[in-house]
Amino acid sequence: MDQRIIDFINGHHLLTLATSKDNIPYCSNAFYVFDVQKKSLIFSSNSTTKHAQDFIVNPKVAASIALETKIVEKIKGVQLLGDVIELKGYDLEKATKQYLKAFPYARLMKLQLWEMELTFVKMTHNRLGFGKKLIWEK
Repeated sequence: MDQRIIDFINGHHLLTLATSKDNIPYCSNAFYVFDVQKKSLIFSSNSTTKHAQDFIVNPKVAASIALETKIVEKIKGVQLLGDVIELKGYDLEKATKQYLKAFPYARLMKLQLWEMELTFVKMTHNRLGFGKKLIWEK
């Protein structure tokens, strides 16, 4: 994965997650941490939420992370595809440490952590040239 994609994802903390169940799309937002080695995003969501109910049935999801700006040459963002799994055991312990390091106030809530295993990333990066795209695929 291109270092510019890694730096961008690491430099942000809020994603928009798109799910679909029974051919009905839905979007939600979540705080995340990026596991660079696993190429995955870790986020918290209660399994009773609409989006979690969707990805429990259909783990194929899309997401985006974007820099909000009106200045065309500063436009940057990523569109992501992946599969969501519930974290358990050692993976959950490791992810919990990562998540709480980034969001210490989350200690006050009951965490249910999920992992979006990335399969595709497309980054728009206008500083590299108008409409320039960087692509990564698993």
